[in-house]
Amino acid sequence: MQLEIRNYYEVLLMEMLSDEGLLDELPQAYLADLCCLTLNQLPVRYIRHLVDTYFFEEEGELDKMRQRIQAALEKSHQFLRTNPST
Repeated sequence: MQLEIRNYYEVLLMEMLSDEGLLDELPQAYLADLCCLTLNQLPVRYIRHLVDTYFFEEEGELDKMRQRIQAALEKSHQFLRTNPST
C-alpha cells in the first residue's frame, strides 16, 4: 500500500526556490544538497492534501514557517559555500 503523504515544509521550500528562480538556476546536485540540508534543520509537518493546511494553520503560522525555511536555507547556502566538496 502506498500512502499519499508529504512534508508541508518540503512543499513550501520548493515553492520558495521556484519563486526565487533557483530551481532553474542552480545545478541539480547542488540543489539536492541544499534541499536536504535545509529540510534537516526543520521540523516535519505531514499532510495529505494542501487544503489540509488551511484547517490547521493558526494566524501567522504560515509566515513563521516561511521564516524558518528562509533562515535554514541561508544557513545551508553558507555551509555549502564554505564546504564545496560536500
